[in-house]
Amino acid sequence: MLQFEFENPTRIVFGQGVENTVGRETARHASKVLLHFGGASALKSGLLDRVRSSLTEAGVEYRELGGVQPNPRLSLVLEGMKICRDEKIPFILAVGGGSVIDSAKAIAAAVPYAGDPWDFWEYSASPETALPVGVVLTIPAAGSETSGSTVITNAEKELKRGLTSQLLRPRFALMNPELTMTLPAYQTACGAADIMAHVMERYFTNTRDVEFTDRLCEATLKTVISNVPRALENPQDYAARAEIMWAGTIAHNDLLGTGREQDWASHGIEHELSALYDIAHGAGLAIVFPSWMRRVYRHDPARFARFAHEVFAVEYDPFNIERTALEGIGRLESFFRRIGLPVRLSEAGIPADRIPEMARKSTLKGGGMIGGFVKLDSAAVQSILEAAL
Repeated sequence: MLQFEFENPTRIVFGQGVENTVGRETARHASKVLLHFGGASALKSGLLDRVRSSLTEAGVEYRELGGVQPNPRLSLVLEGMKICRDEKIPFILAVGGGSVIDSAKAIAAAVPYAGDPWDFWEYSASPETALPVGVVLTIPAAGSETSGSTVITNAEKELKRGLTSQLLRPRFALMNPELTMTLPAYQTACGAADIMAHVMERYFTNTRDVEFTDRLCEATLKTVISNVPRALENPQDYAARAEIMWAGTIAHNDLLGTGREQDWASHGIEHELSALYDIAHGAGLAIVFPSWMRRVYRHDPARFARFAHEVFAVEYDPFNIERTALEGIGRLESFFRRIGLPVRLSEAGIPADRIPEMARKSTLKGGGMIGGFVKLDSAAVQSILEAAL
């Protein structure tokens, strides 16, 4: 196990009706906020009205900025930055899923920064301060409600990039599984793939003697695998929704990565898919991850065989662990397909013509290499994408 520091200051309030306490929670931090949200769903469900009422009752003034899209755009971040600066707003309240929260965090980092905010995502600058952020979570997927990460798309440059800073962890996250019951089945499935990918990026590691976090990772994966079909069959199943929502938070609050080297190649590869084709992040991960696994499993077939056995109950064959490993990869791919996700680029309508470009862009941050478990150059990334056609 590696030396580590772990700190997660986000206050979590979990359960039925907790969104109605948002005014009280927000008033602890500010009397004026930017209320940031996505599209029509928050309005149609009545959630936004409940949030407004709670803020008003608590004496919190708010200015609204809606319109966050999946794969949130830099252009809206800049709009939010201007509003906060012009109106001296000191707090961002995000009502939505990972895209809304990521956009809120990006605004929070941008407001006090004197330069071009995209500097943060080009890794030429790091935030030294940021506005505080609060969250009412509606989609379990990204784990952004307690993480220090934000991923933003620069549409002009056709780039999607991530930023991580402890400054960006939300002050609080209000989490009611009931708010997820109206999600379309496809969005629920995409969220499941995103959660599982966050775990697997940490699980496939070169670090030895990490039994505790291995078992936490396996338990989180098994929880998602058992509860997502239940939620898809009966969207009103509170117990299943609660398990998925809490698993999504644990998957990306950094607990599962303590003391271990991590990978993150699959996320880097997928970001290029969503930057160019605007595919849902979870759907892109369902395509990329099995193909990545088939490319790298020979680096440590025993770890992949353990994954197969512990997560998907594949019978462990000590005389042929490669066969065990490959069966596990196949079962992961079958699970993604069973919950309605694409597992090939062609199934998502993504052609092959820009694969070399995506492979090249994915390795820019790492100086020509990507990944921690196995270092991949652009040629290796290209082969992963081509194998996923």
